Formats: sequence, structure tokens, C-alpha cells
Amino acid sequence: MAPFLPADPLLAPRPVERQVLGRPTQDGDGVRLTRVLTQDLQRRLDPFLMLDAFGSDAAADYIGGFPDHPHRGFETVTYMLEGRMRHHDSAGNAGLLTSGAVQWMTAGRGIVHSEMPEQEEGRMEGFQLWLNLPARDKMCSPWYRDIPAADIPRFDHAGVHVQVIAGSSHGVAGAVEREATAPIYLDVHLAPGAVFEQALPPGHNAFVYVYRGELAIGPAEAATPVAQQRMALLANGADLDGVRLAAGAAPARALLIAGRPLGEPIVQYGPFVMNTEAEIRQALTDFRAGRL
Repeated sequence: MAPFLPADPLLAPRPVERQVLGRPTQDGDGVRLTRVLTQDLQRRLDPFLMLDAFGSDAAADYIGGFPDHPHRGFETVTYMLEGRMRHHDSAGNAGLLTSGAVQWMTAGRGIVHSEMPEQEEGRMEGFQLWLNLPARDKMCSPWYRDIPAADIPRFDHAGVHVQVIAGSSHGVAGAVEREATAPIYLDVHLAPGAVFEQALPPGHNAFVYVYRGELAIGPAEAATPVAQQRMALLANGADLDGVRLAAGAAPARALLIAGRPLGEPIVQYGPFVMNTEAEIRQALTDFRAGRL
């Protein structure tokens, strides 16, 4: 099977710097999930703050959902593979996330919202990514957009299927663009033996999370095997021009995520991410006073 290459094939794909195994935890009202990108990686993977993966056929693992909780200072990107999740927020917005859909929410100066399952049985699976905002935008007006599965741009070629949630890939523009962080968010499906290459700006931090099967990541002559439920941090370097993903004898699926680092201070207290401790104290004061 011929590899799916950029218009200008990569000369120096990024190698895997290291692999990370997520940490099982619970959030919301007892929802079981895996925290893949943890707080200790925020500097290394700036502008990304967190990645959670959730997936279960047992309703007890997700039925409690995420009742009302606040956010300030960043964006959340929720991508549902399977299931139904209802959103409500303090700005009066409401929406329903269904299989294959994405919700992109900018918390900005503050919002209180809930994410609750709209099902009592069956599988619920997906991801939530936290994307930082630059200091100039942290107090912007809250905003969100529900993107149905049918509206997510996608393409197929040579055993590769790609859904372009953000950024662009092979001439296909994604559903969302952001000027400051210029994120790339791809869901890549590879048939057995398929190869996919994606150009990446040298300054972007990037990682791959394999959620089905196994991939070989990096230069063909020195690729690193990355198993299911492992995150591969991709090395940085001015001479490195992208990433190469290769499936073996079985199909594989992975998230490829990259973004331009902000290089600003990161101060997090639970659901608030600001640049200074004083701003965190103000966020807590505003929340307690009902100003979010």
C-alpha cells in the first residue's frame, strides 16, 4: 500500500521523545476516565493543558456525568466517539453531543456549565482536551460551538481516513482555527499496512495518542512502536518537518495534536487556568460571588 504523503514528502519526521501511560482517575460525579496529559506535562506540551480519555460500556462508569462546574482562562474541546452528552451553561447555551461530534467551548472570563449523559445504557467514549488561551484573551466573552459529525471535514486516501477537527491536513481545512495557538487536531484511522505523513510547523509542540491498535511513529528506518492507550511525545527540532505514522498488520486509530506554544506563565487551580496567583484568587472570588 502506497503511503499517503504531503505534497512535499517529509525529509525529517519527528522521532518519539518518550511515551506516557495515562493515569486512571475519576472526575465529575464519579466518571471513570484516563488522564493522558497531566499537569506536569503542561510546560512541555504548551499550549495544551490536559487530555482526558473516557470509554466504558458500563453505565455506572459515566452516568453521574459532570454536574455544574466553572471554568476560566482556556478552551475545552470535547470529541465524542460514541454516546450522547447534553450541555448546559450559565450563558443560556445548550447543546447535544452525539457520536462523532465535537464541542468547542471558550470559557474565557468564566462560565458555569454541565455535561450530562443523555443515555442510561450502552457505550460512551470520547476525549476532552484543554487548550490554553493567551493572556490577552483569558477574559474574553465565553463562546461555544457544537459541530455535528457530518460537519467535520474529512478525507480518505490509500487506506487512511482523517477527520480534521482543527488546523488543516493535505489541503483540507478543519472545522476550527485559532490564531494564537494554531492548533492541529486530527483523528487518523489507518488500515493494516497504511502510512500517513503530516507536515508540522517546527515550533509546534506535538503528541500522538493511540486509542486503537498499535502504530510505528517516526522515521521509517528508526520508528518507535507505540501501543494502544499510550501517548507519544514528539521531539522538537528546527530541522524536523512533521510526523510519520505507520500501521502494522492490524488497523489503528490515533489522535494527532499539535499547537504553537504560548510561552506564558501557567497557574492552575482546578478549573481555573490563569497567568498569576492573583488572577486565580480573583477567579475564586468571582465564582463565589456568582459572577461567572
